[in-house]
Amino acid sequence: MRTNEEFESLPEMAVFARVVEAGSFSAAARQLGLTPSAVSRLIARLEARLQLRLLERTTRQLRLTEAGEAALACSQDMLAAAGGVLALKDAYAAAPRGLIRISVPKAVGRQVVHPLMAEFLRRYPEVDVQLVVTDRTVDLFAESVELAIRMTDNPPPGLAGRPLMTISHMLCASPDYLAAHGTPVHPRELAGHSCLYLGEDERDRHWRFRLGGELCTVAVRGRYVANHSEMRLEGALAGLGIASLPAFAAAASLAQGLLRVVLPDWEHLTAYAGTAWVLYPSNRFVPPKLRVMIDFLVAQLGGDQQAQQVKKHPA
Repeated sequence: MRTNEEFESLPEMAVFARVVEAGSFSAAARQLGLTPSAVSRLIARLEARLQLRLLERTTRQLRLTEAGEAALACSQDMLAAAGGVLALKDAYAAAPRGLIRISVPKAVGRQVVHPLMAEFLRRYPEVDVQLVVTDRTVDLFAESVELAIRMTDNPPPGLAGRPLMTISHMLCASPDYLAAHGTPVHPRELAGHSCLYLGEDERDRHWRFRLGGELCTVAVRGRYVANHSEMRLEGALAGLGIASLPAFAAAASLAQGLLRVVLPDWEHLTAYAGTAWVLYPSNRFVPPKLRVMIDFLVAQLGGDQQAQQVKKHPA
């Protein structure tokens, strides 16, 4: 491809990426302020330039070809690079300023991140924060979200990240409940207790445990089920049974003696345990408003030595 062709293809690549993200030519045209026919011509020009079919068109939907998948990845890289250049405006600003939109899971958002925000806003008076509290996996690029706190082993492709905290789960009950019903000494005994569990999926009532090389799965039941850890915590405090809780949710009540840990020697295995990361687009330049938020979260949530290093995975 000639150098002029590379420059000429940039708008075509940008429009191609927008069409895929929008799901149709007409939707992309509305977003870009173009006519559908102009969008169609730009896509046709890119396909002719590459001599490849990128999109299979039907009356109802668009489908990427194998070549289209590869072209989309390259086009998104180009847009990310353009975003990095535009971010220079903020990267060299005198002070952090502007709005930060952060996606955060419900329990972590309510009980871990939200309590920190008053101090952050006090420290950085020119930065505003919008928490997008949802357990859904948010697409940072498509939904204009700049940071996401997510449980993961490593940043997914196209994102950079820093580990914030390890989230473990435990079983807790009130002293009154345990006095009345007894304290289990083995997971199998949970089948005879009232248990408070998530309840979003049938698997949520099958609690799994590990002690050394021993694994144990127990089907539990209970009269109160709630898909919010704060509600399960309150249920446990009210003596409704033995609750599965993230450690951060139970910590204060345990310290005050309002709850006791049940089966402390057993590891409570759950899909909701692991490392919480703060993730962000892997642009070369991170605006000051994002950098101060990332550093603040790492400092407040006790990021370990690993948290001082940024891990990146190319798209």
